[in-house]
Amino acid sequence: MKNISFGLHVPPAASGYCAELFHTNHFAFSLSRPRRTRLGDFTVKPGLIPKITVNANLNPYSFLVTYLHEVAHCVVHYKYKTKLRKRVAPHGPEWKYEFGVLLQPVLTENIFPKDILVHLVRYAKNPAASTGGDQLLFNALRSYDEHAADTGRITLAQLHEGTSFMFKNRVFTRGTMRRTRVLCTDKASQRLYTIPAHALVEAC
Repeated sequence: MKNISFGLHVPPAASGYCAELFHTNHFAFSLSRPRRTRLGDFTVKPGLIPKITVNANLNPYSFLVTYLHEVAHCVVHYKYKTKLRKRVAPHGPEWKYEFGVLLQPVLTENIFPKDILVHLVRYAKNPAASTGGDQLLFNALRSYDEHAADTGRITLAQLHEGTSFMFKNRVFTRGTMRRTRVLCTDKASQRLYTIPAHALVEAC
């Protein structure tokens, strides 16, 4: 998407920075329909330039953080994998460093509200694979969602271990966090599933 207007999706003061990153890093970008399992992604296919997608329904602050998360993957791809021809972990030290660098210019009250910024500054020092892994930051970002005022639905990450909940018309028991997902047990079949920590569920 060559002419995307980032100002429609991120805080206005960050739109120029997002456009600059798009033009200085070699990747294709597109908006995605809402996905239950991810907020954004970075993919590379042989013979094609890398592609970044971000869910179109994210609030401006979540969109910006997700976009920078994925751009960091692109930077790692070119800087470490392509140039140095080395294997790196998806969210290893190289990605953590590059993501932290990309976050620095936006860590300002001109872009983020104070209630998000205080947690984002801390998070930027050692970024997790997903904002869902940092409960305080995740809650602060989600509080700006349009559906935040909805009753009866909360994120899976907000439930305590052992709590029963409804997801996709099935009842599960929440288990332990595994990076960006939560290990859960289907109460009917007793089978184990991993469900995204940011998934909206209904507590039973």
